[in-house]
Amino acid sequence: MDPARIASLLAPFLAPDSLTDLQSAQVSTYLELLLKWNARINLTSVRQPEGIITRHFGESLFAARQLGLGDSRKASLVDLGSGAGFPGLPIQLYAPGLSVTLIESNHKKATFLREIARALTLTNVDVFAGRAEDFPGTAAIVTLRAVEKPERALAAAARLVSPGGRLALFLGAAQASATPGLLSGFSWGVPISIPGSSGRALLIGAAAGQESD
Repeated sequence: MDPARIASLLAPFLAPDSLTDLQSAQVSTYLELLLKWNARINLTSVRQPEGIITRHFGESLFAARQLGLGDSRKASLVDLGSGAGFPGLPIQLYAPGLSVTLIESNHKKATFLREIARALTLTNVDVFAGRAEDFPGTAAIVTLRAVEKPERALAAAARLVSPGGRLALFLGAAQASATPGLLSGFSWGVPISIPGSSGRALLIGAAAGQESD
């Protein structure tokens, strides 16, 4: 897809910011590889390129904006159940200084994630091909989007957040209302509606404690 068209589709998610020409070109390359791999393994049920740009890339970049990650340096992010790389990889494209770990237990999907990181020369990206429960570290930011067994995944995600860090969840409206009651030890903001979606929201919680450098 033409980078100019990509930039136009993503504008509602990034306003008043916008992608650089390099970032738009990286999204174009990512999309091309995703469509190619999706013909062999099920990475996304969204088949139309423009739908992939708005639903997957748009939501991911919207989260990056809401988390204030544009100028991130030395910060760390863990994306739990990364699947096709959303939201972790687009967030890393938006904030190249961010150190991102993608947790994905499906080995075929983990192979795809490594291929994307190589193709886009993303040196600050690691792929952990295993279960979140087995990941040994924590991060200042943990993201969770569209996973099976959400209550179990929420508990795993909460464990990965370092003291004073943040947990960013992509949820439906009903889930966004119920989730704060499921996780103690977090101060929750108001759910933020995602542009162009029907009832989807971003919910961000701050963990107790002081964030380390």
